[in-house]
Amino acid sequence: MAMTRHNRRRGNSTIEFTLVGIPMIFAVISIFELSRGMWIYHSLAAAVKAGTRYAMVHGQDCALLPNTCTVTIGQIASQIQAGGPGLLATDMQVTFTDATGTSVGETLADALNDSTQWPPAAASGVGQPVTISATYPFTSAISMFWPGAGQGVGPYQTVNFPASSTEKIQF
Repeated sequence: MAMTRHNRRRGNSTIEFTLVGIPMIFAVISIFELSRGMWIYHSLAAAVKAGTRYAMVHGQDCALLPNTCTVTIGQIASQIQAGGPGLLATDMQVTFTDATGTSVGETLADALNDSTQWPPAAASGVGQPVTISATYPFTSAISMFWPGAGQGVGPYQTVNFPASSTEKIQF
């Protein structure tokens, strides 16, 4: 009789794992993917802020003798790259906007080699705003599990995380 009871319970572990284990695995993967997305977004925002802070202290008055501290887009881009460790320079789109509203947009990889002075002399006076904006793509593997995620573009959906920072030139 004891053997019969044991035989009736044989499949319980498999059923319990199916009902509890698979949703728990999905929840753990979701937590990791959300955490990765938040880390990328935070890193992007910190990187853009670092670039803007660097640009705001290198205005027109900073270049007065004996100082020679005008900066280029490449120098600002290197500050952005240093401020966002782990972000790929080829994936990040960066836009530099000066006080006149003129924008320069390119990938961070291209900006690292750009020797254009920024902000330009006409828009680098004290109190003039400088804005740096960036977008970075985030593709989560978890999107393939969501119902309807395969519609349109494909099973892996890409979200472009935006970040922007505006500061006034200090000197």
